[in-house]
Amino acid sequence: MSSESLIKMANQIGQYFASEPDHAVAVRGVYQHIKSFWTPTMCRDLMAWQTKHPDAVLHPLVLAALMEFAEAA
Repeated sequence: MSSESLIKMANQIGQYFASEPDHAVAVRGVYQHIKSFWTPTMCRDLMAWQTKHPDAVLHPLVLAALMEFAEAA
């Protein structure tokens, strides 16, 4: 899957959970959604892309969820 598609989907997930008033719950929602519905390869590819492009346009909730993935690894 292309990086552009992964970024678009990740940002849509982040936007969906942005209405959650509790930031920690929102981050956990993004994390759990990616963990449940994305393949491990998709998640690794997004994390690798983010590492190479630290100034990328990922939703802040997605960035926080990616940090949780990195900590869990």
